[in-house]
Amino acid sequence: MRSITLIIPDFLEIDDHEAAILFAAMLYEQGKVSLGDAAELAGLSKRTFTERLGQFNISLFNFSPEELSRDIRNS
Repeated sequence: MRSITLIIPDFLEIDDHEAAILFAAMLYEQGKVSLGDAAELAGLSKRTFTERLGQFNISLFNFSPEELSRDIRNS
């Protein structure tokens, strides 16, 4: 596993753990990691990470408009 160093300006007023959660949420939203992998990256349980996604207005259901349309047609 790789490690990165991120310089966070003081005016953002977030700690390292919050930055990790935000990064994991962004990766999940973009479909780059699964829910479980994102939760692990954030250092949270899946349930807690799922709750945090809601706080960031990120949907738990990560489908593209095309996937949703196809799914509706197949119902």
